[in-house]
Amino acid sequence: MTLPAAARPEPVSFVQALRFWLKLGFISFGGPAGQIAIMHSELVERRRWISERRFLHALNYCMVLPGPEAQQLATYIGWLLHRTWGGIAAGALFVLPSLVILIALSWVYAALGDRPLVAALFYGIKPAVTAIVVQAAVRIGSRTLTNRWLWTIAGTAFVAIFALQVPFPAIVLGAAIVGAIGGRIAPERFRAGAGHRSAGASAAPALIDDDTPVPPHARVSHVRLATVLLAGIALWAVPMVLLAGWGGKQGIYAQMGWFFTKAALLTFGGAYAVLPYVYQGAVATYGWLTPTQMIDGLALGETTPGPLIMVVAFVGFVGGWQSSELAAAFGPDQRFIAGALAASLVTWFTFLPSFVFILAGGPLVETTHNEVRLTAPLTAITAAVVGVVVNLALFFGYHVLWPQGIGARFEWPAAVIAALAFVALLRYKRGVIEVIVACALAGLALQRFL
Repeated sequence: MTLPAAARPEPVSFVQALRFWLKLGFISFGGPAGQIAIMHSELVERRRWISERRFLHALNYCMVLPGPEAQQLATYIGWLLHRTWGGIAAGALFVLPSLVILIALSWVYAALGDRPLVAALFYGIKPAVTAIVVQAAVRIGSRTLTNRWLWTIAGTAFVAIFALQVPFPAIVLGAAIVGAIGGRIAPERFRAGAGHRSAGASAAPALIDDDTPVPPHARVSHVRLATVLLAGIALWAVPMVLLAGWGGKQGIYAQMGWFFTKAALLTFGGAYAVLPYVYQGAVATYGWLTPTQMIDGLALGETTPGPLIMVVAFVGFVGGWQSSELAAAFGPDQRFIAGALAASLVTWFTFLPSFVFILAGGPLVETTHNEVRLTAPLTAITAAVVGVVVNLALFFGYHVLWPQGIGARFEWPAAVIAALAFVALLRYKRGVIEVIVACALAGLALQRFL
């Protein structure tokens, strides 16, 4: 018996889409892989708003861009469905719940972090974060380092950042150049692995199906492209001018705006890749927060929905909370306002480029419907990211296991927690949140019994 063909879904209203994007913002745990899996399940399989081939085509474009690919993918699909405002709404709602939650958690951390209970919880969380970063290096490396060329790039990147203190942007640029050259002389060595399931014929038609014509708003228009670029420049420049006028070019808000704009353009390979750059600037250069606070911020970022790069909101909040400059401007009793404004500003400057990339480049991608030809540089950059993440793991491990420096007391309970967390993550495939919760409880127990 032949089953009747499934009908094409009804058009999605803007309000329906808004409800889904808001829900996604609250349930998007699990990092980019988990977030992309949630969108695939909801949008391709369950709701059939977009076909798998069109979904993967959009994802391929987002993966070669700097910035959080899951948030960019949501922006792209929202734009396809409901033009510019649909893309803005989808991308913003992917981020806003995480921003609100992180501001609240950052306030609890900044105001109550020295309480014994909070300190005990973070004693257990910090080793878990170290294990999570090590697991990220293993996961990225196993998927990326498929030949000696890529292993060499990863090793060179590690030596460059660990021993030679080469800035992260220089490592990204160098890897991209090597990838571009290698992609020409040995393309088979720089072919991106199949990280996602292949696109095949859908069992049922989608609202935006394989053969759905490109909608009018997604066609290439030089006027529209110029409008998007000028709007993006204005949305960046106006806040920067106002911040520089308020506190001067060397004011903390202006410094944060400029620094996180650069960070937004360097997030190839995901949030773990840009964290060393954020550390170099936020901790070593500007002194907005301490190495220990950076580790704590990553822990909070791991436990909240949204892109992991939202850890920048924590960096901004703590930097604003602790700033003597802002205490003089707002008053010492208004540190929450100073921190919340800083968190909002760094989120704005971090995510603005992603919206511009999607709204400006989307029509070019939709018009071609061919695979984006930037995989060789991206593969090389991702290989370099493995070396950078290993360096980050060593940095975290040093500060967790020898908090007072090499030669001082070795924190063996923290080492045990880190080892158990790593086994739980890698061997037993436990989720990040449950591992962090278990380690936090272990820290609390250690406070009582040791």
